[in-house]
Amino acid sequence: MSATSRPSVRTSPLRVRVEHASDPLLQRIARAPRALPAVVVLLLLVVGAAFRGIVGTVCFGLCAVLVAWLLYLAWPRIEPIERMMRASVLLLTVALAIVSAGL
Repeated sequence: MSATSRPSVRTSPLRVRVEHASDPLLQRIARAPRALPAVVVLLLLVVGAAFRGIVGTVCFGLCAVLVAWLLYLAWPRIEPIERMMRASVLLLTVALAIVSAGL
């Protein structure tokens, strides 16, 4: 491969639509104070742990959706070990939502 040639990168139409639709929200998150997203997630986790049933399930479910969304967006750009760590956080959050629901 010569120095001027570039590798071909294929992006699925679904990924393009999700990234395009996510851009405004990601821009708003980027403009927010740096600690705000972490505080919101921490608040959801604390409320989810404090309340069982529907409230806890919804809080843990929102965290799981947020982690899944960010994992999907970051997937092509992160290393395999980072993928594994983030996927395990997603699985833990889903497990907490299931336990909180009492299933």
